[in-house]
Amino acid sequence: ADLGASINLMPLSLWKELSLSELTPNCMTLELVDRSVSKPISIAKDVSVKAGMFHFPTDFVVVDFEPDPRVPLILGRCFLKTGRALIDVHKGELTLRIENKAITYNLDQTLRYSANYD
Repeated sequence: ADLGASINLMPLSLWKELSLSELTPNCMTLELVDRSVSKPISIAKDVSVKAGMFHFPTDFVVVDFEPDPRVPLILGRCFLKTGRALIDVHKGELTLRIENKAITYNLDQTLRYSANYD
């Protein structure tokens, strides 16, 4: 999850690999962190993102780029809002909630796994 990202991003290669539904045309232009400009391929609507026992319908902007295998998707603020996310920076935890149910991820373990992924 990325609080700095206002949208959810998915690489085109992952969209093809998952054989997801038809893409919705768009006329969007993205300015990336390095200030370069990218034209997304399209938008994948209502993709089901599974987090533990939860399934969140999520829209992704599909972009043709080479993904980091440790971070195949970028989940932005709109996903965090849908999941009613609580981020405890001190404890290093991310909690997603639906009604009275919740799942908590230990971000320190996630980061450690990502750093040792090779």
